[in-house]
Amino acid sequence: MGKERKWRWKKTKPPRETKQEKEKMPISTDLKENEAILKERLGIGINFDVGVRTLRLLDRDLHLYFVTGLCDMEYVIELLKELMRLESNNREDRPDDVMETIENHLTHVQVEYKDTLDDCIVEVLSGLVFILVDGESRGIVIDVRNYPGRGPEEPDNEKVIRGARDGYTENIIESTALTRRRIRDERLRTEIMRIGDRSQTDVCLSYIDGIVDPEMVDIVRKELESIRIDGLPMAEKVVEEYIVDQGYTPFPLVRYTERPDVAAAHLLEGHILIIVDASPSVIITPTTLFHHVQHAEEYRQAPFIGTFIRWIRFFGIFASIFILPLWLLVVLEPQFLPDPFQYIGPSEDSNVSEFMQIFLAEIGIELLRLAAIHTPTPLATALGLVAALLIGEIAVEVGLFTSEVILYVALGAIGVFATPSYELGIAIKVMRLALLIAVVSFGSAGFVIATLIMFLLLVRLRVFNKPYLWPFLPFDAQSLWQIMVRTTVPSLRYRPRIVHPKDPIRQTSD
Repeated sequence: MGKERKWRWKKTKPPRETKQEKEKMPISTDLKENEAILKERLGIGINFDVGVRTLRLLDRDLHLYFVTGLCDMEYVIELLKELMRLESNNREDRPDDVMETIENHLTHVQVEYKDTLDDCIVEVLSGLVFILVDGESRGIVIDVRNYPGRGPEEPDNEKVIRGARDGYTENIIESTALTRRRIRDERLRTEIMRIGDRSQTDVCLSYIDGIVDPEMVDIVRKELESIRIDGLPMAEKVVEEYIVDQGYTPFPLVRYTERPDVAAAHLLEGHILIIVDASPSVIITPTTLFHHVQHAEEYRQAPFIGTFIRWIRFFGIFASIFILPLWLLVVLEPQFLPDPFQYIGPSEDSNVSEFMQIFLAEIGIELLRLAAIHTPTPLATALGLVAALLIGEIAVEVGLFTSEVILYVALGAIGVFATPSYELGIAIKVMRLALLIAVVSFGSAGFVIATLIMFLLLVRLRVFNKPYLWPFLPFDAQSLWQIMVRTTVPSLRYRPRIVHPKDPIRQTSD
């Protein structure tokens, strides 16, 4: 790729081997030697949760390593019972191939061999168990993971009145299962890889073969494989910052969802999912601006009602961006205000300028939002009462704010809260603040120029070589109509052209 890539994302670096990959240690046939190495590297005897069970089996010493809390101990106990039965049933007839005999008696569906201690260590720290046998240069790895976590619950920020109440969890196995439950297609692919030299975090690349653009899958896969970092403490957000070049753009370049039905709908359109273990948020890519203003509730209602809800949301988003800058503009330059609307504007004098009132109110609302996040649930009601009294009535009575400023700031905040995408809501706040600064600095000319600059930035923005304003620019009448109007599902014959689907026809006509 290199210089040939003209679209906006980080340049893919060629995969390089880490220090651990270059110096992988093979499994020794001397079990005592392996034991000494593993004791030092796994901290056995220091770490209370890393354990080893020693057995004598078929005239061989056997060690079984596990991590308490990540393993299902009932499965581990069952494996130990089966191994002990194997020993009691073969007292006289000793098999030649001990490893094959042990494997054939392991009551589990996922069993494989590993040739290096490094691979075995990574697996055991991921919740699997591995068995080493004296005199053998291979280890047996059994998947008995049982990660602690919560059940699939409806996401707080993507609630619907009607619809599924399950949501992705921090367990990547459960998350992929929730997707596959909705798409029982043999061509659904869930590629797994590990990212993070120390964390070894599981990351899943999910797509439907035969629909998705193969070139896009290769690009995303190479971007993921090129990530070189110690770990992913912030999970999917770290992955996002590696695969797309956010730069100074406040707009979200990927879409997040915690709803399996939303993710499944995007897979069927030809999008790609990136699922990161220990996070319930799934990345959907590639996406445009209009992907962030749609909500599942629109598709749970009749088409007319869904269209009505969508237009209300669009109006709220538009008003959230422009209502405060336009109000400030007509206050500073009243000549732009038509005669029927002369009542707009502060009716009483204030010791604080209108811009400073808006700025302080915006900061106050943001502080309240942060306080609500960190406030325990039993105290949330008290916080709301304090906010209503201090920022509402008392602030107006002392002359810090006028009633009209509170009104328009509240309307702008409601528009942000009506935005389905939290990331886009924050971007709208930044846009609004930039417009306010332009208006107070340069008046009407500043408003026009700032609006034009932001529009040109959106036009210029591309994610994985996809125009961010599609289908508005470049103009696609049919796709734009489907965004403006919630059309019926039977009328959606073609998949979105923006993802270049390999199979563009969603459903055939009679």
